[in-house]
Amino acid sequence: MELISYALVIFTIVCVVLLERSGRSVVKKILQWIPAILFAYIIPAVFTHSFSWDLSSVSLHNVSKNVVMPLAILMVMSALSFRQLKAIGLRPILVFLSGSAAVALMPFLLLAIFGFISAEYQTDIIDHEYWTAMVTLVGSWIGGSTSQLILKELSGCNEQMFLVILVMDNVLVNIWTILMFQKIERSDSINKFLKIEDEFIDFIPDEIPKGPSSFSRNLYTIVTCIGIVWLSYYLLASFLLKVVVLSIVGLALGNFIKNWNHSLVIKVGGYLIITIMAILGLKLNFENFSMPVTVVIFSIVWLISHYVVMMSMAWIMKLNMAWVPIASMANVGGISTAPAVTKAYNEEWMPHAILLAILSMVTGTYWGMLTIYLFQTLY
Repeated sequence: MELISYALVIFTIVCVVLLERSGRSVVKKILQWIPAILFAYIIPAVFTHSFSWDLSSVSLHNVSKNVVMPLAILMVMSALSFRQLKAIGLRPILVFLSGSAAVALMPFLLLAIFGFISAEYQTDIIDHEYWTAMVTLVGSWIGGSTSQLILKELSGCNEQMFLVILVMDNVLVNIWTILMFQKIERSDSINKFLKIEDEFIDFIPDEIPKGPSSFSRNLYTIVTCIGIVWLSYYLLASFLLKVVVLSIVGLALGNFIKNWNHSLVIKVGGYLIITIMAILGLKLNFENFSMPVTVVIFSIVWLISHYVVMMSMAWIMKLNMAWVPIASMANVGGISTAPAVTKAYNEEWMPHAILLAILSMVTGTYWGMLTIYLFQTLY
C-alpha cells in the first residue's frame, strides 16, 4: 500500500500539472467547472474507491503533515511582502471573523427557527444531547482537529456520538470544499453583478526572472527553506507552534532577505499545495454514513448560513467576493485546503489564506467554549 500511495500521488500531480498547462478547448471548458487543482483531490479518491484501497493510514499522511505542509507554509508565506499585506487591509479579516461568529452562534438562531417547524429538532439536538457532538463541529470548522478534540472533552460528548459526527463532518467538509472551488471560480462574475470594483495589486511577476545569478539565487532560496523546515522538525513538536513560527520566519525571509526569489517560492508553493491536496484525497471516503436526518439538515443549513453571513458582510464592505470562499475555507477547511482553493483564483493570495487559517486554528477552541456556555445557559 505504501508504494501504491506514492505512485498514485505522483500520477495525480502529473495529471494536474498537465491539465493546468493544457491549451485544448475541451479541457478549458471542463476547467471552468472543475479547477485543475480539484482533480488532485478527486483522482486519488476515484482510484481508492474503484480498487477498494484503504490508504488512510499510509506514511504519506505523516510526511505531508511533518514535511510537505511546513515547507509549503514557509514558501508561500515568504512570497508575501508587507506592502502587499497592507494593501489587503482589515476587510478580509472582518469577513473571516463574521464567518467564525456565524459558526459559533448560528445554531441558536436556527434552533429557534426550526423549533417552529417541528419539535423533532429540539428533541434530537437538545434532549438526545446531539448538541454535545455538534459543539465539536464548531471546533472542527474553525480550529481544526485539535480544537475538535478539546471541545469533545469540554462538552462531554460520548465516543459513539463523536464517531458519528466525525463521519458527517468529513462528508460535509469534502462537499463544501468542492463547492468553494466552484464559488471562487465565479467570483469575478459575482463582483460584476454586484458592481464591486475591488482589485488586487499584482506584486509578484508571473514568470521567474532569468539572469546570470538566477541559479545561485534559486539554489539559495530552496536550500534555505529546506534547512529551516528540517530544523523545525526537530525543534518544534507542536504542529500549531510549527505553523505559527514558520509563517513568521517566512514573512521575515520574504521581506528582509535581499536576494529572496519571491517568484520561485510562490510557484514551488503552488506545486506543494497540489501535493498536499493529492495526499488528502487518499483519505476521501463517503461510505459508512449514518446520522439522524434532522441533524444532517440542521448542519447543512448551518454551514450555508455561515457562507451567507460572510457574503453579506463582503457585500456591505464592497469587498472582492473571492474573499468569501477563501475565508470560508480558512474556517472550515483550514491550513490545507484554504490556500488550495485560493490558488484556483490567484496564487498571490495564498499567503493571506494561510494567515486566515492560522487565525482560525488559534481561535477555534474559544469560539467552541462560547457555544458550549450558551447551550448550557439557554437549554
